[in-house]
Amino acid sequence: MTDDTLTLGCAHCGAVNRIPAARLDDRPRCGKCKQPLFSGAPLTLTAANFQAVVERSQVPVVVDFWASWCGPCKMMAPIFERTAARLEPRLRFAKLDTEAEPALAGRFGIRSIPTLMVFREGREVARQAGVMQGPQLEQWLAPHRV
Repeated sequence: MTDDTLTLGCAHCGAVNRIPAARLDDRPRCGKCKQPLFSGAPLTLTAANFQAVVERSQVPVVVDFWASWCGPCKMMAPIFERTAARLEPRLRFAKLDTEAEPALAGRFGIRSIPTLMVFREGREVARQAGVMQGPQLEQWLAPHRV
């Protein structure tokens, strides 16, 4: 693999795709299942696709740990969605329901929600708890873009 190629796991089938960095903006599709690798909206993370999406991706992944009963999470959801639409494919966005996936939430020591985490190749590189407004969120994410 060369420095100008990035790996990206497919959220649908788990296949690892190699994408030239210069072609990220060309709406790449999975080589195996042909689904879009970026949709402009956050992906839903589960135990089944976490490894492919987060651990196998060289594109940084921003994960929103949330729950349906959480008021601040409901406030954060549209901000997170708008930010995903603006910043993909330089960052990948995903949501993890802590009620549906308690083992994953526990693995990362999630104590309050919403909590946002940025991962690079499966490693946590940034964490922020609480609601952020769009400009604040984009500023926080700026150093993590590819």
